[in-house]
Amino acid sequence: MMVHPVDPDYLPMTGFLPRLKLSDVAAARAVIRSMGAEDPMAAVPEGVAVEIRQASARDGSEIEVVVFRPAHRPAQPPAVVAYFHGGGFVFGDARTDVRVPSALAADLDAVVVSVNYRLAPEFPFPTPFDDCFDALAWIAGDNDLGIDPTRIVVAGISAGAGLAAAVALRARDAGGPAVCFQALDSPVLDDRLRTVSATEYTDSLLWNRPNAADSWHHYLGTNADLSRTSEYAAPARARDLAGLPPAYITVSSFDPLRDEGIEYAQRLTDAGVPTELHLYPGTFHGSAGAFPQAAISQRVNADYTAAIRRALAPSNHAHR
Repeated sequence: MMVHPVDPDYLPMTGFLPRLKLSDVAAARAVIRSMGAEDPMAAVPEGVAVEIRQASARDGSEIEVVVFRPAHRPAQPPAVVAYFHGGGFVFGDARTDVRVPSALAADLDAVVVSVNYRLAPEFPFPTPFDDCFDALAWIAGDNDLGIDPTRIVVAGISAGAGLAAAVALRARDAGGPAVCFQALDSPVLDDRLRTVSATEYTDSLLWNRPNAADSWHHYLGTNADLSRTSEYAAPARARDLAGLPPAYITVSSFDPLRDEGIEYAQRLTDAGVPTELHLYPGTFHGSAGAFPQAAISQRVNADYTAAIRRALAPSNHAHR
């Protein structure tokens, strides 16, 4: 296997990374909890207010959402980012995964709504996807968020980015809610795992082929017919990508998901969707989140935020 050299800034820290094995969901969740033992709200920038709200799911359940809002009220209704956390569909939650969404609220002067979708394997597809789409409908609907419903971005990382891509597909097919941009960081898109990177990276840092395969197994369910996987579960299976909102896609060089992100960006471009793709050498899946203090991580995060800011700029939005 050809291994991409890890960025030098990461080398002193990689020995502290845990070994995740998604074959044992309970153990994987325990590892993630141990990594986030400190108070997550300590990461929220000063001047960002946090509120827990409830949105209605189609099955009658309540979907918890965490709303990050700049403390000052702008003169005009702000844009909104519907954010979906990562975690391989099986771990993570909006109450503890606060660093990125709260930073987006501060840096973009926007409302960010992070969705606490239900997790597999207890709730396999379509429940997590339905939760995300129902939360998007709640955001765009008649509520007191006070946002501009013409400036809605869907965003996420890893499994959350895959959910964001799926929600964008469903919104297009259903004729709304109107999504103006999709920001996909290291998206999980293809359950077939047939790309070069998905085949080669069997022991890569944090995320590898076995974890990717286990993640899909948990998400799709034990009795799933893999020959008929829904495009709303695996957006790479969508035959038609035309009419989707403009996209920004980030991929890492040392990541089994790298090539499916690249292929999705190429297919979006071929379908006439304005798409920006960034491949960061020396990075691995989740590295910017694991080591946000590293220079390469800061660049990844700054580029991601800047892409959303450009998409929300009045001059850019006026031509949509």
